[in-house]
Amino acid sequence: MSKGNKGFGAMFTEGLDDEESLDKSAPAEGIMASRSQTLARLATGKSVADRTEWIDPAKCRPWRMHNRDLDHLTEDSCRDLIDSFLSAKKQRIPAIVRRLKDDPDHEYEIIAGVRRWWTVRWLRDHHHPEYDYLITIQNVTDEEAFRVSDVENRSRKDISDWERAKEYSVALAEFYDGSQSQMAEHLNLSKSWLSRMLDVARLPEELVKAFSDTHDITVRVARDIKPLAGDPQAFVKMRDEADRIAEQRSREGLNLSGPEVAKRLVKATVAPLPKPAGEKEVMGKGGKVILRYMKARGGGLTIKVPAKSGASPAEVLKAIEGLL
Repeated sequence: MSKGNKGFGAMFTEGLDDEESLDKSAPAEGIMASRSQTLARLATGKSVADRTEWIDPAKCRPWRMHNRDLDHLTEDSCRDLIDSFLSAKKQRIPAIVRRLKDDPDHEYEIIAGVRRWWTVRWLRDHHHPEYDYLITIQNVTDEEAFRVSDVENRSRKDISDWERAKEYSVALAEFYDGSQSQMAEHLNLSKSWLSRMLDVARLPEELVKAFSDTHDITVRVARDIKPLAGDPQAFVKMRDEADRIAEQRSREGLNLSGPEVAKRLVKATVAPLPKPAGEKEVMGKGGKVILRYMKARGGGLTIKVPAKSGASPAEVLKAIEGLL
């Protein structure tokens, strides 16, 4: 393998990690074949890719636009990597980093591989000081670094829609002048898919607080909420419901899933059907309506028994008897 600097177009021909070629015209078969060959050489220990080395993870820091929520990196969430490293007695797949110039505390910033970095640090802190961090050093611009990170992590299921959407939202403003069309073209994504992903990051903060964990905010959840959030009257109702949910979570320990929160927010925008003129209600012991009645023309009463009132048959019959 030749030495010296390589251009960005050749970055992934060495097949490191889960990266794909950023040349959108390159066939997927060639990408995966190159990746497999390099992984095989690294796995046998017979070859190390050019500009790849083992270092102390303390020399690295995550890039400001990495798409990992560090608060969600824990022993549980990284258990698969921990076990893999212990089994192999090393990190097999290099992270992608670039050199820093103006940071006296770090030499590199991590473009792709933050989870591996966290895992090596955890191992070193838990009786395995022999573990080092395997990196491959690249010379890339911020926009190129964003594409590197996106290509590596796009298919990963352990990155939440929220993490990905936040990263895309920043990149849209910084690298693509706010143009979704331009961004979709550069990333080889469909415009509709990108729009749905960005909607996740565009949810109003007043509604986001209803969720106990932002990782519960998926594309599907955002799809149900976002259109209603654009209507001023509906937004006020959802905001008030979000306040109630947050209060219940704080006071009662309420724990709702993302879809359950979305369902409550949407339901809050639906006005109850108005009662017919002249209809009256009878409340039960549980505080719910157990009877609705209205005087009929020519005398008599029209009585309705709502479903799921929680009242016993005896309580309902007693209420009817009282009316009669």
